[in-house]
Amino acid sequence: MEESMKDYEKELEASFRTINEGDVISGTVIDVNEEEVTLDLKYYTQGIIKAADMSDDPGFAVLEEVHTGDVLEATVVRMDDGQGNILLSRKEANAVLAWDVLSQYMEEKTDISVKVSEAVNAGVVAYVEGIRGFIPASQLALSYVEDVESYVGQKLTVRVITVDREKEKLVLSAKEILKEQEKEKHDHKVAMLVPGTVLEGTVESLQPYGAFVDLKDGLTGLVHISQICQKRIKKPSEVLKVGDKVKVKVLSTNDGKISLSIKAAEQEQEVEENQSLDMKQFSSDESVGTSLGDLFKKLGL
Repeated sequence: MEESMKDYEKELEASFRTINEGDVISGTVIDVNEEEVTLDLKYYTQGIIKAADMSDDPGFAVLEEVHTGDVLEATVVRMDDGQGNILLSRKEANAVLAWDVLSQYMEEKTDISVKVSEAVNAGVVAYVEGIRGFIPASQLALSYVEDVESYVGQKLTVRVITVDREKEKLVLSAKEILKEQEKEKHDHKVAMLVPGTVLEGTVESLQPYGAFVDLKDGLTGLVHISQICQKRIKKPSEVLKVGDKVKVKVLSTNDGKISLSIKAAEQEQEVEENQSLDMKQFSSDESVGTSLGDLFKKLGL
């Protein structure tokens, strides 16, 4: 009973508060139709937001985006819309409030789901918090996208990388997230490599300090110059060339980097060959006689 009385007192107090044109106020959605959204403002009258004043996003669908129970912030446009309701605009409120939200998204590196609404010169447009954002062609994928038109209508996960309230400039990027996802996949593959494993790869490039070997499946490892061969060499090109097929032994996989050795793989192969040779020598070609005659011969009988 005490709680209900307190709630009543709060509602009564709220109903007597002063609301002026230009104020940004919040309310709870109590009705939605194609033309307008009705808000409970905890005031003596309700608030109305016309569908056209909900968002600048041309793809915004009021029946899909707004639901009963949602709490919205909007700017008071007129104290009386002609029917006793307060006329509100969410677009005007967004122009003030959204930039703070966008700045927070950028600081916290928040992942945001957006729908591309149109293609423009060197990129595409998507709306976040009702603000028009630009995604450059270089930030749509891991590599530069030539056909930006193909992205229209697609849903992308992006991050805010530039917020300039004064110039009303909002820049988004999908590439940053894709790079992180690729790194996670790469690091997982690297972590699955067991040190000591011998693999086959192809020499991808030669550097003064060693050779990079393609192990397939998007993995590349480095064979340091000291691990290329038994003898001392001044540069990898003395014994290797790009395209050579080589056997390498995985030495380590620290920090997502693969350290390899051709020398260790060769040494391991030599050991295996020697063991195989010893086994052949041990297994004589002469059959061991087990008959009584053979036994007597050996005993000199």
